[in-house]
Amino acid sequence: MALEIERKFLVADDSWRGISTGRLFVQGYLQNSPHTVRIRIEGDQARLNIKGPSQGISRLEFDYPIPRDDAELMLRKLAGNLVRKIRYTVPYQGHEWVIDEFLDQNCGLILAEIELKAENETFDLPPWAGREVSDDHRYANSFLADHPFSTWKSASLSIG
Repeated sequence: MALEIERKFLVADDSWRGISTGRLFVQGYLQNSPHTVRIRIEGDQARLNIKGPSQGISRLEFDYPIPRDDAELMLRKLAGNLVRKIRYTVPYQGHEWVIDEFLDQNCGLILAEIELKAENETFDLPPWAGREVSDDHRYANSFLADHPFSTWKSASLSIG
């Protein structure tokens, strides 16, 4: 059984830029509730991902490689709106952070995530990490697919 323990933060500034090269991710959702079923393409790799409902900052997660041609067909024929983003991997104080810079209708949104081994694991917060949004469902990629950031960002709280 795989358990994802993840905390998510808005990115407050650009001081992280230049640390790593980004990779384009394209993903779509076959199901959003109660479980999330996602198809993702990154370069020539494709994956099927299934996540259970969140319980705090934890949830079950299963991830499997699939043929890229199958993933492209599923995204075209079965998925709803797609989420496109550039993902950067940024090391900080012994942890690996991922920073997602969203494109298209979600342009302007930049999120930082850290995966932990335990819910109570301690870590140092990077200077570019802003407000924590781990418990705010609006920042879930599956939500952003159907409710793009551009449609609600003016009503959201400040990023810092």
